[in-house]
Amino acid sequence: MERKLDPCIMVIFGATGDLTRRKLIPALYNLFHEGLLPEKFAVCAYARKEKDEASFRAELKADLEKYSRQKPEADWDKLAEKIFYVNGAFDDEAGFEGLKKKLAEIDGSCGTSGNRLHYLAVGSEYFVPVVNRLACSGLLVRTPRNVLNPNAQPWTRVVLEKPIGHDFDSAQRILTDVAVHASERQIFRIDHYLGKETVQNILALRFGNCIFEPVWNRKYIDHVQITVAEEEGVGTRAGYYEKAGALRDMIQNHVLQLLCLVAMEAPGTMGADDVRNEKVKILRNLRKMTPEQVSENTVRGQYGPSGDGKMPAYRAEAGVDLSSTTETYVAIRCFVDTWRWAGVPFLVRTGKRLPRRETEIAIHFRVPPLQLFENSPIGKTVMLTRGHATANPELLCCGNVLTLHIQPHEGASLEIAAKVPGSGMKLKNVTLDFDYADSFKRQMPEAYERLLVDAIAGDATLFTRDDEVMAQWEFINLILEGWSKQHAPRFPNYFAGTWGPDDSNRILPSCGPGWHLV
Repeated sequence: MERKLDPCIMVIFGATGDLTRRKLIPALYNLFHEGLLPEKFAVCAYARKEKDEASFRAELKADLEKYSRQKPEADWDKLAEKIFYVNGAFDDEAGFEGLKKKLAEIDGSCGTSGNRLHYLAVGSEYFVPVVNRLACSGLLVRTPRNVLNPNAQPWTRVVLEKPIGHDFDSAQRILTDVAVHASERQIFRIDHYLGKETVQNILALRFGNCIFEPVWNRKYIDHVQITVAEEEGVGTRAGYYEKAGALRDMIQNHVLQLLCLVAMEAPGTMGADDVRNEKVKILRNLRKMTPEQVSENTVRGQYGPSGDGKMPAYRAEAGVDLSSTTETYVAIRCFVDTWRWAGVPFLVRTGKRLPRRETEIAIHFRVPPLQLFENSPIGKTVMLTRGHATANPELLCCGNVLTLHIQPHEGASLEIAAKVPGSGMKLKNVTLDFDYADSFKRQMPEAYERLLVDAIAGDATLFTRDDEVMAQWEFINLILEGWSKQHAPRFPNYFAGTWGPDDSNRILPSCGPGWHLV
């Protein structure tokens, strides 16, 4: 059943940036096109560049042609009429007074009832200045936690983009300062991975199917691999990436959230707090690493030029220091110290300039203990399709692997052993596939579409809570501290267009088939 959404204005700070052009406006248009936005809805863009509304709307339409899953049709003009623009700096009293005046005018013309969704599509260093200005101008009013009717109008909410902070201390300062002006129920910390259908389907697959939950534990699962591979390089983001690196950019948020959904216990309900309580438990039970253990369980990489010279090295990208030690690849072996997962390695990796854009979770089940068949699965055959040698190229037999495909194609596949036709009992792995688009005969919505609707509805289930953010940073900080006590690796240590440094194989289980590559 579709939710009835309150009238509101979505105020976008940093409205001329890539996030707005590539994700937010396309998501809003798709929602509008499908009738999923409130009837009384408007967008007020706020940015430092001087623009008039007509040119801004024209630019957005051109962006839709490039980035939207649905190209702009005649109804774009109806949405465009509800998009407004205000010029101002993020810490400018006059600019925010102009914004306040514009919002009052929009309320009058669009009937948006004073409800505000403030979306901070800016770097985290601007979160506190923007929130302070919103509060001083009366555009953000703190709702006490114990208010009897938290959804009473008018309401104000704040959406914060990842990453929040640069390390544990900076994240804590930001969260503390923002909390002065907004309560937890008003703050929506967005991680767009949580809006992807397959990510949400992890919970449905685990807890809605009796065949999986009984074997979802250390007795049956050998290890778990999570891969977030990016085909592109750093592009125009060198200024940000030089300060962040792959660990902060991807592992601290996206990858740890995926790990939580795989590892968490069943929540009491699908309510926001019950789901997030279970995720926090996983984060707090991630095994803490000493500096020596960081060295044993992590691998850093930085891409050099491709073998054919067509792709430049990271250090040759515009805006990158020629002697940069920023990692563009990270692989980590970690453990969740709970009864369910004791001793099961979680192997996570992310990198830029890898062979393709691919995000997947591969659940590797244990190999059956009895060697009944002609091609024993223990030690004699290895997955040829994953780029590794095999004792017999015609045979393909290994433990079962359940793969959840997150992007670019959303779905799931299960590798099982089947008998090869003919005499004898030779086994080969075959794959059972499920594809979202094919199964449901519809175009899959983008992650931001789901998350924007949830934020307007006040549903925080798919957004991270403050203690989640801090627990993520606590784990990442230990790795950062361990790296600070080591000599940086000799970069570059992998060619652009390959699957990362060879050293990443050392953290894999010795009996396993290597990194899973579908």
